[in-house]
Amino acid sequence: MNNTIAVMNTKGGVGKSTIVLALAETLSADHGKSVLVLDSDAQATVSSMLMTVSDLFKLQRDGRTIVDFLVARVLRKTPAHWSDFVVRDVSDIDDAGSVFVVPSDMQLTLFEREVSKESMHTDLREIISEVLTEVRKEFDIVLIDCPPGLSVLTECWLREADFHISPTKADYVSICGLEVFRRFKGLNPEMGFAQNLGAIINMRETTSTTDREYVRWLRDHEDNHCFESEIPRSNTLQDAARFHPEKRSFYAKYPGYAGEAIRSLTKEFLERLAAETLARTVPPLPGTGSKTNQGQTTAA
Repeated sequence: MNNTIAVMNTKGGVGKSTIVLALAETLSADHGKSVLVLDSDAQATVSSMLMTVSDLFKLQRDGRTIVDFLVARVLRKTPAHWSDFVVRDVSDIDDAGSVFVVPSDMQLTLFEREVSKESMHTDLREIISEVLTEVRKEFDIVLIDCPPGLSVLTECWLREADFHISPTKADYVSICGLEVFRRFKGLNPEMGFAQNLGAIINMRETTSTTDREYVRWLRDHEDNHCFESEIPRSNTLQDAARFHPEKRSFYAKYPGYAGEAIRSLTKEFLERLAAETLARTVPPLPGTGSKTNQGQTTAA
């Protein structure tokens, strides 16, 4: 199955984790999908959106995060299985019971430092490849919340995942972040890279002339493959990012125009995922040529 998606922009502050949260909960509540969120950001932002701070702290203290798994497998070469680090019964939406998360921890930056220091990049990528091969079979959708920047771990996700999506704001710096990401993607093509599922225009000021100009620029560049659905800047979505101890309905958490935008984005996300997956399984027409990336065939 082609269902692993890295969520990435080299620029921070674009609402990446909020998009991961909204997609995961909408896929579960509205579409009945089982969704695994792999939190690969040391700030553990999406983890804190899916559970109470005290619960997250306990998981970190008890060694049940993605950091503990990677330290065991990559640095210590000791047995550990990703499934033992998956947390169920997360999300404060009562009908989003099929969202799961592997939480993160600030120690992730220290782990990456050790990987670089010991030149264990190949070992790390092998473990990431193994994990993604297995989780593809267990979940309908796997969302990988990557941090800003291009760390050694993020590069592994991007080279082993099936697709990537890039949330972006309609401003100059965020657009520059996409350009840096695009240039990075062009390096070492022989190493493979996730296919671009599209850029998501997030936190848009609908009445701003400046935003309108940047949106036009984003859409005029075909490489961005922008989603038609746009997510507005909204207090509703800011509140949705704060975990509520008491369960609430999907429509209570994502009401009104913001909720409609999230549902529209999720529907388009599934349509693109299905279309691209189908394109990979259909043989190219005679004479059109093809190229293979990590065993996946796409039109040249």
